[in-house]
Amino acid sequence: MIASRSAVQLNLLRRLVSSQKYLLRNFSVSRTMAADLMQGLDDTQVELMKEECILLDDNDKVIGSDSKKNCHLMENIDKGLLHRAFSVFLFNPKGELLLQQRADEKITFPAYWTNTCCSHPLSCESELEEKDCLGVKRAAQRKLKHELGIEPSQAPIDAFDYLTRIHYKAPSDGKWGEHEIDYILFLQKSVDVVPNLNEVQDYKYMSIEQLKEFIANSEKNNVKLTPWFKLIVNNFLYKWWQNLNDLGQFRDYETIHRM
Repeated sequence: MIASRSAVQLNLLRRLVSSQKYLLRNFSVSRTMAADLMQGLDDTQVELMKEECILLDDNDKVIGSDSKKNCHLMENIDKGLLHRAFSVFLFNPKGELLLQQRADEKITFPAYWTNTCCSHPLSCESELEEKDCLGVKRAAQRKLKHELGIEPSQAPIDAFDYLTRIHYKAPSDGKWGEHEIDYILFLQKSVDVVPNLNEVQDYKYMSIEQLKEFIANSEKNNVKLTPWFKLIVNNFLYKWWQNLNDLGQFRDYETIHRM
């Protein structure tokens, strides 16, 4: 039994090493190129680019990890590099949705308006846990605090309602972009917002009618909207929003919606 277990563990280790060699061979960036890419960018945001994201195959199976920087380079995205993400939609007790405008310092999609919080679970034990979507929910709680100053006690893990996943790809500019399997999380809570100005330059609550008007006038008002937010709005948001007290009918953990 011990020998058999050791053999299994050795096989898993070999597969992991093989996977990491494949990633390094296909998606690595030279130190010189990396330095050039980061020149002139905000120091805090550059530091965050060292975080390790969770790499996936097209079926949301974990195949390894890589830096946030490498995961968001279009050069790697165009080769197929895919990572796990989440999008939080937080509603107040009146049913209004909290939106944020990303800071100018952000490397991808700076100054764009988007849903409450969008980010990535990290490749660490607590945020890799897939049972009950706990890893993603922990990451969402962590980033609500980091970006918007929302205390974990105001956004407890069991308050997040995981609805479904989308798979999309979107360039930000010639260098950077997104390629994600994005977990959609809803919660309705009264929270205190204290934005981190390196992450969020503005925020506001909107009703359904206000959001529709905001989007309708966005081009005229030179308002930019993140691509994942537009996809979720156009395909799902309003029907979910109108049923905040009955979201169970929309939970779909089997489908990955390809956008």
